[in-house]
Amino acid sequence: MVVVVGVVVVLGVFGGLHWYLWRRLVRDTTVRGSIARRVGTGLIIAGPVLLIGAFVAESAGIPFLLIQIIAWPGYMWGALFIYLVLWLLVGELARPLVRRWITRSDKAPEDVLIPAAGGADTAPRDEPEAPVSRRLFVSRAVGGAAALAAVSTVGYGTHSVLSGPQVKRLTIPLANLPRAAHGFRIAVVSDIHLGPILGRGFAERVVETINGTQSDLIAIVGDLVDGSVEHLRSAVEPLARLRARNGAYFVTGNHEYFSGAEQWMEHVQELGLHLLANSRTELPYFDLAGVNDIQGKRIGQGPDFTAALGNRDLARTAVLLAHQPVQIHDAVEFGVDLQLSGHTHGGQVWPGNYLAELANPTVAGLERYGDTQLYVTRGAGAWGPPVRVGAPSDITVLELASKQA
Repeated sequence: MVVVVGVVVVLGVFGGLHWYLWRRLVRDTTVRGSIARRVGTGLIIAGPVLLIGAFVAESAGIPFLLIQIIAWPGYMWGALFIYLVLWLLVGELARPLVRRWITRSDKAPEDVLIPAAGGADTAPRDEPEAPVSRRLFVSRAVGGAAALAAVSTVGYGTHSVLSGPQVKRLTIPLANLPRAAHGFRIAVVSDIHLGPILGRGFAERVVETINGTQSDLIAIVGDLVDGSVEHLRSAVEPLARLRARNGAYFVTGNHEYFSGAEQWMEHVQELGLHLLANSRTELPYFDLAGVNDIQGKRIGQGPDFTAALGNRDLARTAVLLAHQPVQIHDAVEFGVDLQLSGHTHGGQVWPGNYLAELANPTVAGLERYGDTQLYVTRGAGAWGPPVRVGAPSDITVLELASKQA
């Protein structure tokens, strides 16, 4: 019952905000019965329909080509919708100022005059009477500015993703790390999200960037894909070219469990990646462990910290790969020195970072929890719309530092 109420509330808010967009961008700026109003109304209706279609397309079992066709406009509308609403809300603050300036100015544009009976909606009763031409001018000025700002924001965010992740470098001192491991470099990459939008070309760019760091070890901490092995076999093929002296390791993220986790666990090993599924390997200088994502509990394959970290030599440094930052609390209990995570995307699109903070102990960067340090990367790709605003994508090279050096 609670779920049903929640869904109804979400759909109500979603529909209400789209009505708000239609009112401000279409009804208030066009003449009733005009082609512009019909086209605008059609776009406001088509956008959310395509967005919902993009969400359900994969599970509906439709051909992958059709999924790709729906995904681009659908997810892009999702990003544009967010910033249209935000910029229009800013416009609400500017609207009375523009109206006041027009009223006081002798430069009110005469060429936009239309007959009051010609179809523009009358002003709300609680607003003072104003010439239709001035009200229309204000609506078009504010709506146009908001639309331009939203398109520019989404355009910038799309370029940020499609141009590929930037390399970020950070040094992390570890108390138990032996002197011989001083300077050991781990390339941390997460949330690539190869799927109907980010495909083989993006994967090649990520692989080239990772290999260019010449790291000693590569850690892929989940959410590699959004789709099945059948659909994405070609897209992930470039990962077979990943090169590091101590190999490339992979743990599952929550999205793998939406896309056939068991098949992906097999396929990443065929690509040459080392799977850490509730297990660990003893490297020359430290233990590297990995746990399954929490979402794996749905199919009886959830995280098992005892299997991954039990009965180990506590004198050795332990580095844990765990997709979600919330797994840090278990890592602390098992004496992990450093946990590497992703999942949050740093919020991906502002103000999403504030929502991410509610669900994660750390949204991005390095923080300490007792004797355990947690590093969270913002990820290399993007989920849903290929857009990032205020949360640039990254591949992080962590250089481990021995306090004995």
